[in-house]
Amino acid sequence: MNIPVIISELKFKAVRSSGAGGQHVNKVSSKVELSFNISDSKGMTDEEKLRISQKLVSRITKSDDLILYCGDTRSQHKNKELVISRFLDILKAGLHIPKPRKRSRPSKSSIKKRLENKKRQGLKKSNRKKPLL
Repeated sequence: MNIPVIISELKFKAVRSSGAGGQHVNKVSSKVELSFNISDSKGMTDEEKLRISQKLVSRITKSDDLILYCGDTRSQHKNKELVISRFLDILKAGLHIPKPRKRSRPSKSSIKKRLENKKRQGLKKSNRKKPLL
């Protein structure tokens, strides 16, 4: 993954933010929309594109675009920085390959402890019963 190439391929659009804010919010476009076309990217290999399109299938549009929004702050520049950092985090999480789980067995001493504890609990409960006459 070539991050500078990917960042240069990003497309930004400023949009009006939703929510309260008075008269000023109706005039200023501080919310930032980031769109990134995965299939046309030159900053990723084919395997990376395939992995991301499989992992982020719910976030990707039919035209193979990944779209993110950020309207957290009142500054368009801060929103742009935030949305870029979120985008890179999402890409890194999508490309993360988890380590395979190694199967393990419980040790003999742990099995012995568990069985002894079960035996003790069983005795405790059987002692609560009324004695047979």
